[in-house]
Amino acid sequence: MKNFKKFSLGIAMLISFLTFGQDPSASESAKQKTITGTVSDKVGPLPGANVVVKGTSTGTQTDFNGKYTIKASEGQTLEFSYVGFGTKQIKVAKSNVINVVLDEAVTLSEVVMVSQGYSRKKLTTTTQTTRSYSKSLQGNTPGIQISHSSGNPGSSKFLIRGSSSISANDPILIIDGVPAKAEEFRKLKPEDISKVNVLKDAAATALYGNRAANGAVIVVTKNGVPQKLTDKELKERFQALDSITTPITVEPDNEDYESFVENAFESPKSVPLSTFSIDVDNASYTNVRRFINNGQAVPKDAVRVEEMMNFFKYQYPQPAGEHPFSINTEYSDCPWNTGSKMVRIGLQGKDIPTDNLPKSNLVFLIDVSGSMSDDNKLPLLKESMKVLVNQLRDEDKIAMVVYAGAAGLVLPPTSGKDKKTIIDALEKLESGGSTAGGAGIELAYKTAQENFIKGGNNRVILATDGDFNVGASSDKDMQTLIEEKRKSGVFLTCLGYGMGNYKDSKLETLADKGNGNYAYIDNIQEANRFLGKEFKGSMFAIAKDVKIQIEFNPAHVKAYRLIGYENRKLRAEDFKNDAIDAGELGSGHTVTALYEIIPTDAKSDFFSEIDELKYAKVTATETKFNNELATVKFRYKKPDGAKSIEMVQVIENKASALSNASSGFKFCTAVAWFGLKLRDSQLVTNKSTADIKKLAQEGLAYDTDGYKAEFIRLLEAIQ
Repeated sequence: MKNFKKFSLGIAMLISFLTFGQDPSASESAKQKTITGTVSDKVGPLPGANVVVKGTSTGTQTDFNGKYTIKASEGQTLEFSYVGFGTKQIKVAKSNVINVVLDEAVTLSEVVMVSQGYSRKKLTTTTQTTRSYSKSLQGNTPGIQISHSSGNPGSSKFLIRGSSSISANDPILIIDGVPAKAEEFRKLKPEDISKVNVLKDAAATALYGNRAANGAVIVVTKNGVPQKLTDKELKERFQALDSITTPITVEPDNEDYESFVENAFESPKSVPLSTFSIDVDNASYTNVRRFINNGQAVPKDAVRVEEMMNFFKYQYPQPAGEHPFSINTEYSDCPWNTGSKMVRIGLQGKDIPTDNLPKSNLVFLIDVSGSMSDDNKLPLLKESMKVLVNQLRDEDKIAMVVYAGAAGLVLPPTSGKDKKTIIDALEKLESGGSTAGGAGIELAYKTAQENFIKGGNNRVILATDGDFNVGASSDKDMQTLIEEKRKSGVFLTCLGYGMGNYKDSKLETLADKGNGNYAYIDNIQEANRFLGKEFKGSMFAIAKDVKIQIEFNPAHVKAYRLIGYENRKLRAEDFKNDAIDAGELGSGHTVTALYEIIPTDAKSDFFSEIDELKYAKVTATETKFNNELATVKFRYKKPDGAKSIEMVQVIENKASALSNASSGFKFCTAVAWFGLKLRDSQLVTNKSTADIKKLAQEGLAYDTDGYKAEFIRLLEAIQ
C-alpha cells in the first residue's frame, strides 16, 4: 500500500455529484462561516479524507496536502473519516481553523472470496450514519476510494488501491455483467445500486483478461437483470469499448528489485582472493517460476543465479567430523563458453534429528495491511502458517504480531501443543489500512527478546508483500533497523507473498542484513516445501556468519569469476573480521557456488591480460603447489557464538570431462546457465535453451519430489 496516500487525491469521484452538491438553506447560509484545516495521521497529511457537516449532506475532501475548506455554523459538528482510520467528530466553535489527526482503526475487515469478487466479513460492528453514496462506496467496498478534484462529475476519477499497475489507467467497470464506460456508471442513481464488488490483480485478470490489470469494479443494480455474457460476447463488448479507450497490458511495473551488475572476470595476479557470504535464500527461483507460469517476461533484476541454484538439493555427504557442514568440490568443463572450466563448491549442513533440536521461541510478524487483501496474499499466508504450526512440538512457543497502520500483539507466547488456539488466531486476521512495517519489526523483536531462550531457536518470521509505507519504510531504513536488531541474537525468516506491488528488494535487504533467510511463497505447494518438508533447514540455524574465501593458483588460472552472489561479495579483509555479517546455514541445508575458470592456456574474448607493472612484479609460486588449482577457506560461528572457526580445503588441478561429471554438477550448472540466459548475460556465448535442457536432463537424478522435472518444464516455456 505504498501508493495509498499518493493516489488517494486522484481517486475519490465517480458519483460524488449525486450527494455532495446540495446547498444549505438561505437562513442557514447566513450563519455559516468558512472552516479550514488539515487532516493527517501520525506520519503526515491524508489526501482524499472525507469532511462532512454532521446531520447535513454538506461535505468535501482534503487535497493532496491534506487541506480542506468547508462552510459550517458554530455549534454544528464536523465529521472526519478516512478508509482504514477511526472517525472523529469535532464541534465548530469560535475558531475558523480545525486541524485533525486520525488514528488507525483498531478493527479491520476479513477478506472473503465470493463468486463476484471480494467481500468483507465484519468481526465487530460499529454504527455509522452514511450521508452520501460516494462515502458508502468508499468506506465499505474494499480496495476502492472515491474522490473528486472539482465539483464537475465529468472531471472526477477513481482507481483501485493495490492493483498491479500504478499507471493512470482506470479499472474496468462491469454493470450487471456487462462491461461499461465510466459515463454509464455516473448515470446510475444510488438507490438503484444493490451491490458493488472489487476484484484486483489475478482475481480480475482471471475473469476479464489483461484489460482488468488495474482491477475491476463489479456493480449489481436492483432493477437490472444480470447478464452472463459468453467469451465471444465479452470480447465484442470490449472491442467496442476499445474504440474509445486504450487497452491495458499486464506488467509488474510496481514491483521493486535491486539492480546489480554481474560479476566480471578477475585475474588472480591482481585480485588473488575472492570472498563472499553464503546465501541459502531461494526466493528468486520461485518468483521466476511465478513469472513464467503466468506467461510474463521475467524482469532481469528478479533473477539471482545463486538463489536459483540453491533452490535444489544436491547429493553432498553428511559431515563426519566436528564441524557442522561438509565441504565438497568438483572441477569440470564449462558448457556455455568453449575453453572455460567450472569449479563447484558445495556445503552440506548436518541433519539434526527433530528431537535433538533446541526449543523454539518464534514470533510471527504478519502484514495485514490493505495491500494484503488479494487471494494470493493473506489467504495464502494463513494456509502457509498452518503448515508451519503443524511442525511445532509441545516445548516450542509462538507469539503473533500483526501490523497495518500500527502494530499490535494478537497472540501472546503460546505452546506448540495448543495448535487450535494458534490457528484460531490466524483465522481471525483481517486486512486493511496502511503498512507500518518498521513498527511491526520493532514490536516483533521486542516480543522475541522478552521471551528469549538461551541456547534456543529465537526467530522472527515476517510474512508480507514488502510494501511498507508508514514510518521507517525505505530499503535503507530497513537495513539500518535490521542491522541493529540482529545484535539481539534473534534470527529472521522473510516470507514474500503476492504480485503487482511486490517489494523483493526490501525483503532481500532484511534477510541479508538480519541473520536471516528469504523465500517467496507463490502457492501452497511451495509453503509445504519450505515450511513443511524443509522446516528444520528453514527455521533452525546450525552455523551463522558463514564466509568463503578462495585463492586461485595463477600457475593454472588466467582468470576467474563467481557466478551469482553479486550482493553477497565481501572485501578480502572482511573474511577474518567477526563483526562482518554473513549468511546462516540451517539443519540439512545445502549451499552451492560456481566459479567459471579461464585456464592459463585458453583464449577468451571476455578477459584481457593486464599490463606488466612498473614497480611490482607478480609471479606464481614455483612447483611446490603445482598440483593445486585453488585453496578454499571457510569461516563460521556457532548459532550463539561470537568467535569464528576456520576450515581449509584444497582443490586439485584435475578436471573431468563434462560427460563424466556428477549428475549434481550437471543439473546445478544447467540451472545457473538458465539464470544467466534470463539475465541476458554478456559473458555467455551459448544461450541455447535446447542445450540447457539437454544438460538438465542429463543431471536429472534424485528427484523424488519432482522439483527438477518441474524446472525442465519451465525451460520448455522459454525460447
